Amino acid sequence: MNQPNFGPLTGIRILEVSTMIAAPYGATLLADLGAEVIKVELPGTGDTLRSVGPWRGTEPLRWPGLSRNKKSITLDIRQEEGRDIFLELIQTVDVLIENFRPGTLEKWDLGYDRLKTINPRLIMTRVSGYGQTGPYREKAGFGTPATAFSGYTYLQGYRDRPPVSPSFSLLDYITGVYVAFATVSALFHLKANDQQEGQEVELGLYESIFRMMEFLVAEYDQLEKVRERNPGLTGHSSPAGTYETKDGKFVVLVCSTDSTFNRLAEAMGRTDMLTDPRYYTNLERLKHDQEVQAIVSEWIRKHSQKELLEKLDSFGVPVSPIYSIEDIFNDPQYKARENIVEVEHPRLGKVKVPGVIPKFSRTPGAIRHRAPELGEHNEDIFVHGLGLSAEKLSILKEKGVI
Repeated sequence: MNQPNFGPLTGIRILEVSTMIAAPYGATLLADLGAEVIKVELPGTGDTLRSVGPWRGTEPLRWPGLSRNKKSITLDIRQEEGRDIFLELIQTVDVLIENFRPGTLEKWDLGYDRLKTINPRLIMTRVSGYGQTGPYREKAGFGTPATAFSGYTYLQGYRDRPPVSPSFSLLDYITGVYVAFATVSALFHLKANDQQEGQEVELGLYESIFRMMEFLVAEYDQLEKVRERNPGLTGHSSPAGTYETKDGKFVVLVCSTDSTFNRLAEAMGRTDMLTDPRYYTNLERLKHDQEVQAIVSEWIRKHSQKELLEKLDSFGVPVSPIYSIEDIFNDPQYKARENIVEVEHPRLGKVKVPGVIPKFSRTPGAIRHRAPELGEHNEDIFVHGLGLSAEKLSILKEKGVI
């Protein structure tokens, strides 16, 4: 747990002024790879994520995984003295990550135009519901409504039932990946080109998943087709979907290419399908998808899940059991890849969280320390870092600034 910081982002210092999931998750990804991340939280209450379930007793169980590798300071930047300290911190960091509603930091005279006069090389990564521009820029933005706005929710579920939202904060986590990607891209440009001026990087929550739906955009543009709800990969590949085995278990199988279908046909003993004009290409199989699905479903139902996986794996057909989290905890692949690791917790002792990815051969990331208690690093950052006296720190705490 107390390994030296040898990640690829060692030496990068980030100030994170964000709450909940999207921007904080992006900062965590950067912290996992070695960046020093200082999380600014509101005195007394902290990040609202601290009050989001699931729970064990009164302990939020999402916090240990989403906030590991960070330092926590408390600072009310709505107050003038808090803003002064914030500006001192800005001089010491490479990156600021924030997710206030557009215009909020500007209202406090902490917009990028002000900050770059203090730290010209500063990179400011900004996340909001709908972006910093456009008629919806000031709308409140959360992941689930933004998912609906992106067009993703419209596609999920069955046509005879209402659209289905993701069962977890999918869009927030995807946006967090973009936050990390955008931040390191801006850092690379700054350092590789020996630039003296940083830049502002921003995105709206809905944009991160909308970017992944190029098929939807081109299809409507060229064919004027409005794709409706369908389960699985309907309209993309055939066969594809969820199938039930003889023992009442489920698998997902996808033949996204003709070569994978060829291997499936061989595994099923249906090489006749490889020359049948109804089935020999994905384009033709999609035209006869119901027939293809019936053939594949019937064959799968003749095998137990274990038998099916062994057979299809031997033929190189893309298939997976549908795992619960219990299955994941017991799976040898997850163990071998260290996808689940333990971190310390001040009251629960140990908590299991996802491991660090991606894996670097020379500069591996690591979980260097547990998720912080609220304001745990105030003395480290304010006294030892900025030079505030212990007396001054006490006064600011009484005023509610820290």
